[in-house]
Amino acid sequence: MKVEIFTLCDAATVDAASKLNILGSFDRLSAREVPVTHPQCALAIKLRFERVEEGQKRIRIAFVNPDGVSVMPTIDAATEVRFRGNDSTATVSLALGIQQLKLPRFDEYSIDLAVDDRHEASIPLFVAPLQQ
Repeated sequence: MKVEIFTLCDAATVDAASKLNILGSFDRLSAREVPVTHPQCALAIKLRFERVEEGQKRIRIAFVNPDGVSVMPTIDAATEVRFRGNDSTATVSLALGIQQLKLPRFDEYSIDLAVDDRHEASIPLFVAPLQQ
């Protein structure tokens, strides 16, 4: 399995043809004070699988502070990896909406992706004071 896309963004959708649409990818938030509440965002994920990996997959997303403490409930999802014809690989695209993301302090947070209980990727989110 290979992680092709894993990003935090303003919005994401997956259409009927499994095309992943991403709007406004970011890794930094600035605010005047804490706690910071970001009203709406999404995680866009595209995973590529080999034929031997066909079948049901469990996806887990953890959003943690530098101490490893979760700042929001873990996101658990399931997906089915299916192949078309003789294709050598297949992709799964996911768009996961996040409402009212609350970040308690200025810090560097980590968004961690696991597939079938195996850590596959992490991306940072930097939350800093607004520069005047």
